[in-house]
Amino acid sequence: MTLMDHLLERIALDGPISVADFMTECLLHPTFGYYTTRDPLGTQGDFITAPEISQMFGELIGLSLAQSWLDQGRPDPFVLAELGPGRGTLMADMLRATAGVPGFTDAAQIVLFEASPTLRDIQAQTLSGYQPRWVDSVADLPEAPLFLVANEFFDALPIRQFLRDGTGWRERLIGADGNTLTWGLGPQSDQVALMDRLDDTKDGDLVELCAAAIPIIAVIARRIGTHAGAGLIVDYGDWHSLGDTFQALHGHTHTDPLDKPGQADLTAHVDFEPLAIAARAAGCAHTRLTPQGIFLERLGIATRAQSLAATLGGSKLEELVAAHRRLTHPDEMGNLFKVLGLYPSPSSPPPGLEP
Repeated sequence: MTLMDHLLERIALDGPISVADFMTECLLHPTFGYYTTRDPLGTQGDFITAPEISQMFGELIGLSLAQSWLDQGRPDPFVLAELGPGRGTLMADMLRATAGVPGFTDAAQIVLFEASPTLRDIQAQTLSGYQPRWVDSVADLPEAPLFLVANEFFDALPIRQFLRDGTGWRERLIGADGNTLTWGLGPQSDQVALMDRLDDTKDGDLVELCAAAIPIIAVIARRIGTHAGAGLIVDYGDWHSLGDTFQALHGHTHTDPLDKPGQADLTAHVDFEPLAIAARAAGCAHTRLTPQGIFLERLGIATRAQSLAATLGGSKLEELVAAHRRLTHPDEMGNLFKVLGLYPSPSSPPPGLEP
């Protein structure tokens, strides 16, 4: 049996499924799920993330969090956490860059939230010198000062899609036609979570909801608001969802999300607005949403690139220049990716960001 067989069987028994259910099956099915069966990262995988592009990204993230730790009186112990750590590259770069901050590494308890058994094994190898531990739920993060990064984590959480129809909404669903998955629409219904969107949408507009993100951000914000800390949420997306952003990536190429269930990475742009609202409701301050390129330039990525360039030549130097451009240029990741910072009021926001 394949995941396609499983999905067709499920739809035949229960009827069309939501985009959220489809994403959950495709990414996390215990036998056929994309994340549970492979390492999806790098040139041999389906996509590449900022930490895999250059060490500069993780170094600057780490130093931003370390400065927040210093500004808040060096709490000891504290939790240094990452959601969706990939191969552990970002955390390793953070720890290497902050090794020179007196007391930081000694006070840090490394905690990782990762759903993929394959990636957990790789993270264990990458971070073998730091004794990380893993949690199965964000709710299991210790009640302690929390300094956290989530890079390209929220984009993989399951979304639902709704099409405006008069004063109501029709959910976009996935059904079947023979052995092929197809798109369809559910009946018109009221959606309490979308009542406020009737004011800024029109018939035919599509809005995406990521209900799974809200309890996660609430836990993080409560820890930071109660115990001190800082959070850096880095992802592609914007403020206020509008339009279809659901996409699949296979072999670094965009593909039809319904074509290769379980074999392609599925993501959607992050709507940062409800994350910020949930953080405030949980007692935590948040920064302005800032393009990744601006954030990294404020932290000194140009100076760091020049320092690294002084020891390089030939193709290695060309790779460094290309990496700097990819991370910061508005036509690359610089504007598509955004950064939202969380911090306890009345502390200062994490360096690189503004209140």
